[in-house]
Amino acid sequence: MVVLSVKPLFIILVVFLSLVLAIVLLLPPSPFSQTVLSSNLTLGTSDIWSVRRMVEWRPCKWWLQGHLSALPLENNGYIRVDCYGGLNQMRRDLCDGVGIARLLNATLVLPKFEVAAYWNESRYALYAKASLCQACYSALRLTRSLENKASELLEAIPKPFLSLHLRFEPDMVAYSQCEYSGLSPSSVKAIEAARGDRKPWTGELAHVWRKRGKCPLTPNETAFILQSLSIPTDTNIYLAAGDGLMEIEGLTSVYTNVVTKSSLLSDEDFTSMHGNTKAALDYYVSINSDSYVATYFGNMDKMVAAMRAFKGLYKTLFLSRRAFAEFTSQGFSGKDLMQALWKAHLDDYVMGRGSALPDCFCEFKL
Repeated sequence: MVVLSVKPLFIILVVFLSLVLAIVLLLPPSPFSQTVLSSNLTLGTSDIWSVRRMVEWRPCKWWLQGHLSALPLENNGYIRVDCYGGLNQMRRDLCDGVGIARLLNATLVLPKFEVAAYWNESRYALYAKASLCQACYSALRLTRSLENKASELLEAIPKPFLSLHLRFEPDMVAYSQCEYSGLSPSSVKAIEAARGDRKPWTGELAHVWRKRGKCPLTPNETAFILQSLSIPTDTNIYLAAGDGLMEIEGLTSVYTNVVTKSSLLSDEDFTSMHGNTKAALDYYVSINSDSYVATYFGNMDKMVAAMRAFKGLYKTLFLSRRAFAEFTSQGFSGKDLMQALWKAHLDDYVMGRGSALPDCFCEFKL
């Protein structure tokens, strides 16, 4: 007959469990556990910026610290880039030109801009892709006078603040070929004047087009999504937007601390500025804002996101037109719609979706 002592076994079991618990508590959280933690956050408990991210996009070291090959002694001639379109489209064209010039081992002649010079040009790096990256994110800057004016504007904005790039202008809506109900007569008239030969989609095609995320968010829809992300309604918001923004009351009736270029600059400064000059101010303020939210993913949004990542500013988010259209088409409304939008944007923010930047940035897992 074998007799076992219960007391020693109990002591051994307690010691073993204590060791296991200590190991678990000391281990760093895994990506999986962080995902579960993030997913368990509920609407209203914190704003979207309070969520811990799992991915960041940072400048690749190969163009920041790499050993660069020397240029050949002789080059293959000269090239010139003509830059057209909006401010950030011209910037993109110039950066591409720098990369092509290095690839061809050619001298880049100072580019011709469509209207005026907005950027200062500096020396470029030693091989093609590094040249493009360093041109866009290190060498290319606003002119001193424009940067000074943008700095004055930045100082005038109440802090902390969110920069909101809102795109609901007549030409934007006309180009999208989307129709909206409940717009004011003045907005409808402005959209019709901008349509030209573009007719809005109708019937099932209109439904499919909207569900694909092709329709710009209205200011009212934008305010609803910001509330869904638990961004307080007393947040200071700088409105980065072009001239002719429509239905702005849909935003300002909810978010009351909204400032614009026209409200902060003198009438003389504002009226004398070209459209691209105003865009340059929005660009500068947006990359230096405490947080940045875009309702679109155009050239400016991509450039701002890249520059914010370059500077280590990661409170950047792109609102999902597709998610909003998908949920509303399924009949979601009120708190149910808010909760669905919270989860959709939470996943995007945690995983860095929408901020992936080709060529010059690398994914860094946290």
